[in-house]
Amino acid sequence: MKLDSNNHSVFLMHYHLVLVVKYRIQVFDNELSDFAKEMFIKIGSKYNISLVEWN
Repeated sequence: MKLDSNNHSVFLMHYHLVLVVKYRIQVFDNELSDFAKEMFIKIGSKYNISLVEWN
């Protein structure tokens, strides 16, 4: 377990993000999911965010 820190605190944060589309229509296919995952990793690296699981 790696803790993050700044000048006044030490912390460990986890977020659980669930995307649900209107009427639960199947919108996300494998190609779109792979693209979203790549973008999340690319943007997250700038903010020191790591991806633990993608499902």
